[in-house]
Amino acid sequence: MSRQEPGWELVRSFLAVFRRKSLSGAARELSLTQPTVGRHIDALEEALGAKLFTRSQSGLLPTARASSLVPYAEAMASAAGALVRAASGEAEEERGAVRVTASEVIGTEVLPAAFTAFRRLHPHIDIELVLSNRSEDLLKREADIAVRMVKPTQAALLAKKIGVLHVGLHAHPDYLKAYGIPRNLDELRAHPLIGFDSAPSVRSLPKLGVTLSRELFAFRCDSDIGQTAALRAGFGIGGCQVALAKRDGLVPVLPGVFDFKLEVWIAMHKDLRTTRRMRLMFDHLCVHLARHVALER
Repeated sequence: MSRQEPGWELVRSFLAVFRRKSLSGAARELSLTQPTVGRHIDALEEALGAKLFTRSQSGLLPTARASSLVPYAEAMASAAGALVRAASGEAEEERGAVRVTASEVIGTEVLPAAFTAFRRLHPHIDIELVLSNRSEDLLKREADIAVRMVKPTQAALLAKKIGVLHVGLHAHPDYLKAYGIPRNLDELRAHPLIGFDSAPSVRSLPKLGVTLSRELFAFRCDSDIGQTAALRAGFGIGGCQVALAKRDGLVPVLPGVFDFKLEVWIAMHKDLRTTRRMRLMFDHLCVHLARHVALER
């Protein structure tokens, strides 16, 4: 006897419980009652013929079967979100929603100004921003437009290279006034450095003869936003995009010794290029990010 295919509302509740580890937390996220979410989980377990959660002192723990289903449930969620955005406006209209994904630094330091200018030009287009340092899968419609620091490789994507950003060591002028400017690598090691806790993007710098590890840093944070905040507060010396450092008045430290390059790309699915609001946002971001890259000159 074949089992009935579960509806999206059941899968949506499953994802919320998986994330929140409780029926009450999932209910708040979905604006549903706790008994309703509980019934959804019971119905999904019955439809799949599998136990999805077990109770513990720390909340509802997913079973191995539940964990294996999460990627498929997330794909359904992405498709549902894309469907809603697609239905939010006709192809030729300047209305509806556009979902953009970008890294933490670009998303918080560069894109807000671009979005503000875009909204003034197109007041009926809503904007959704996903801050993520991982490459969102545009083919699965996790986002409509992506600003990426690596070249997109999927053939189905329309991608444009904007330019190259450089990351160098910088410090706040107040810090350097108090502690001095290091003149070489040996002197640099005597300063408090700002860096990662457990998730570095680069593990070694052959040019400097340095292997990166968390112990190297006096301030450790896996969030680029957190590192930038510490840099601006004058905690010590850390990496920063040259364009942002110039904008914020940060001072280069050992310029040319540490130079990490980031390519800037904008990408979207080719199927979206005939949708006016998507094309408007794509073109707008191309112009705005080109200006940001030009700040390095």
